Amino acid sequence: MTDVDAGFWTTVADTVAAVCLLAGAFLTFAAGVGTVRFPSLLARMHAVTKPQVLGLILGLTALALRVRSWSAVAMLVLVVIFQLATAPVGAHLVSRAGFRTGKVDESELRPNEMDPGSTDDPH
Repeated sequence: MTDVDAGFWTTVADTVAAVCLLAGAFLTFAAGVGTVRFPSLLARMHAVTKPQVLGLILGLTALALRVRSWSAVAMLVLVVIFQLATAPVGAHLVSRAGFRTGKVDESELRPNEMDPGSTDDPH
């Protein structure tokens, strides 16, 4: 069995961190492109929340691999937890506000569960 020096594991961690950082940057860029290119409010919100959160998680994973400090990693885990808790709530509130102000094309919603007078029963 051969001994593996600490420099090898540092190189592996740095390489994984670089891959995570590039993947996170790509997903964040994709979220920005989706915001500009998608036609409706709901499609834009989907394009922003999904890849943006995963891009942030990948970026913070890369940072944790680079820093290698338990206190910093604990702080980064808290940032991820708060992001996962607040991004869906924020997207939901913005979509409800968009629906109530008439920014959402109601023909795209099947069934329209937001309409109190709707007789469409999906069950």
